[in-house]
Amino acid sequence: MAGFQRYWPMVAISLGLLGCAREQPNIAKPASVATNEPYVPTIVTADIQAGIEKHIAEEVAAGAGYFTVPFEGKELKLKLVRVHVEYLASLAPQRHFACVDMVSADGQFYDIDFFLHGDPGAMTVTETTVHKLNGQPYYVWKQNADKLWVRAPVEDASKELLGVLTGHDAFEFRYQATLPKLDGPARCWIPLAQSDDFQKIAVKSVNTPVPAKTLTDSAHGNKVLFLELGPEHSGQAIEIVYDVFRVEKGAYAGDPQDAVKHLQPEHLVPADEKVRTAAEKAVAGLEGDLMRARALYDHVIDGMLYQKCGDGWGQGDAMRACDALSGNCTDYHAYFIGLARALGIPARFAIGAAIPSERDEGGTDGYHCWAEFYADGKWWPVDISEADKFSALSMYYFGHHPANRIEFSRGRDLALDPGPAAGPINFLAYPYLEVDGQPRRVGTLFLFRRTSCCAAAIPAKS
Repeated sequence: MAGFQRYWPMVAISLGLLGCAREQPNIAKPASVATNEPYVPTIVTADIQAGIEKHIAEEVAAGAGYFTVPFEGKELKLKLVRVHVEYLASLAPQRHFACVDMVSADGQFYDIDFFLHGDPGAMTVTETTVHKLNGQPYYVWKQNADKLWVRAPVEDASKELLGVLTGHDAFEFRYQATLPKLDGPARCWIPLAQSDDFQKIAVKSVNTPVPAKTLTDSAHGNKVLFLELGPEHSGQAIEIVYDVFRVEKGAYAGDPQDAVKHLQPEHLVPADEKVRTAAEKAVAGLEGDLMRARALYDHVIDGMLYQKCGDGWGQGDAMRACDALSGNCTDYHAYFIGLARALGIPARFAIGAAIPSERDEGGTDGYHCWAEFYADGKWWPVDISEADKFSALSMYYFGHHPANRIEFSRGRDLALDPGPAAGPINFLAYPYLEVDGQPRRVGTLFLFRRTSCCAAAIPAKS
């Protein structure tokens, strides 16, 4: 991953400036560290990962198999799910930050922030705080008048601190992936972001182990890079670098004949009587598709938990979401789309990445997805999982998508030729890799650096 190695020193410094927040954690200095303090990196992030994992392992051994944290008058008993390796940061000599996801025995997910002190192999944790429960934060980080980063109550946070940039945004975006060990012939499909009425995309570079073909998804018009690989490409890097200029999206005019296409069922968003019954109950007594869509939006927020646990989450399975009432952004929006279509309201899916609003460079915590529905002659953007995390923004996210994001692809069941042995691709954000016809996971990292607004403004549709 040569591109990653070139970019990382800058990322490690910038990520030391902000705290974990939203679905994309942001790394924080302790309140006692000024942002202009001279700083020279002395360790690599692998040292911090080793330090926090060692601390957690020791606490688990001492806690009868659980990591215990005092919280709101009780003691949480947790198990480690993952370390946010893309946000480990050395803030100053011997001062470090880490955040992790942990789960309780009853399936509640907690995001825990840690500050550490010390050198490689000898780090100690100096502060442990619960940042989020099931994706909902207890605090955000903001810079005070003395240029110190301090915790702030969520209710006092601005839209920017809660992840929203209105107007426009411009940034360089690096899509990086590392191939796993390939035991046989392999094929890989990678989304290629495109320009539209709300984002202007310039591809700066594409680096792949073999020359890539560009395919067109016949179902939705997405562009997809296609690679044919072999064992000799094991461990090699893939990188696409974009310049992105994007404007905030509000409701915009759409062709009603085209909209009707988005009433059709999909593999994981089928037409189902149980979903129809839930939709009809949620909109009882309401008239007009806009009012009914808002009732469905509220129904999903009120009923679902942002919770990455159990079998099948993260696949955008509307039936699972209807039953489990939990999941991530794909599950929230699959359920909403299924509900809307059950009432004859066209709805569609898109996926990409949300760009942190309160810092200007670093990483994002993987993909993010959203939806649109059609009513009164317009497409209306919604982001229900983000609205559920930040109730103060529930009005905003019904009818808006912020400027600080990039869209990779839209729609479900992508139809490609050549396509995977398993058939159409469910949705495409991370690379889809098959080895000997079997799907394999590809390690993926998204990095960004905010730039000046050098692109011509994109006129929003009305």
